[in-house]
Amino acid sequence: MAHATVHDVLGALEDVDFPADKTQLLEAARSAGASGEVISALRGIPPETYTNRDDIAHSIRTDPDSDLGHSPAQRGEQARQGGKPGMSQHLREVPKPPVEEELDR
Repeated sequence: MAHATVHDVLGALEDVDFPADKTQLLEAARSAGASGEVISALRGIPPETYTNRDDIAHSIRTDPDSDLGHSPAQRGEQARQGGKPGMSQHLREVPKPPVEEELDR
């Protein structure tokens, strides 16, 4: 599966006036002729209001080899967790706690 880089996503959002919500970001990307990967990356961000490009960059779930400028450990953590800190637990891919596994048996 191809991933959009942060540079690709932010490039498609050059004409966005901040603050902007997820819907406005998607509309701006479509208007700029963004690729399917960029649109998919924007669909995956939390539905909140973004105040600047850095907020968007930290919310995008990217390939660990992307150009975020983070250390390998930070890129790995983002790939495991997805999204930015504070993202709702139900939106993250997490294993079931042992208690839930036992109750499911």
